[in-house]
Amino acid sequence: MPQKTLLLIDGFNLLSRGYFATSYGRSEEQLKNSQGVYTNALRVFFQKLFNLIEEHGITHTAVAWDVKRDETTRSQAHEFYKSQRTDLPEPLIEQYETLTHMLEGMGIAQLTVPAYEADDVIGTLAVKWAEEEEGHCFIYSNDRDLFQLLGPTVSQIINRKKEEIVYTHALFEEEFGIQSSQWVDVKALLGDRSDNIPGCPGIGEKSALPLIQEYGSIDAVYEKIEELDKKYNRYKKKLAAGKETTYVSKELSQIICEIEALEDFLFDELELSLSKEKILSELNDKEVRIRLSI
Repeated sequence: MPQKTLLLIDGFNLLSRGYFATSYGRSEEQLKNSQGVYTNALRVFFQKLFNLIEEHGITHTAVAWDVKRDETTRSQAHEFYKSQRTDLPEPLIEQYETLTHMLEGMGIAQLTVPAYEADDVIGTLAVKWAEEEEGHCFIYSNDRDLFQLLGPTVSQIINRKKEEIVYTHALFEEEFGIQSSQWVDVKALLGDRSDNIPGCPGIGEKSALPLIQEYGSIDAVYEKIEELDKKYNRYKKKLAAGKETTYVSKELSQIICEIEALEDFLFDELELSLSKEKILSELNDKEVRIRLSI
């Protein structure tokens, strides 16, 4: 029986990176096709999608999409979560709408679950795949929050400085000196400015990771706060003052891996059966020029 390999794509992460990378310094007209439809981000998205499918021998795939910011479980619990973000540029929104129709026409699965972010959909499916299927799961996203999902059969592909790094759980442990499941504790201390997650004020990269490497979790850090190694003396007051926001930050950073709506999900729905004719029809209709090797 051929090996199954799943690819889970963080849709907005890839689409928005493609948009901003190719729109800088260009007029709106340069971003459109002859029909007046924006296509700059679409080219990046589809080129990357088909490259990944070929390069990693993908048999199953899904593009996960976020719901609206104010509809997520996290925003409903904490109004400040992502509240500082401005509206997306209209050309990006338009390309999202175009993209969803094109993917549907190509027969490539897309998933959106009310109240949950794409990270949670990816987390739930990655865990479920690891439990139910024999084969590897690749997550494609530059969001390092997803590091917490890494495992023996789950890797994350990150694009960094024009090269792609496949983070296996072994590479992650070698680079960071902790288990992937401990990454959320590092994030709890660091916070995330882009998501408006406060973390522990005064605790930065030089102290957050070493604290978790040495003590294992934020629970252990706070249990032993009076006996921390003397090299952390300068951080004790900051840790104590920031305890509440640290725990709130962990709650916000923790990827949800049990979405009830996906309990009975069947991976057969994600099996690829690509038709070159359908793919070319969708691409040509919107004048999206890519190198197609499937």
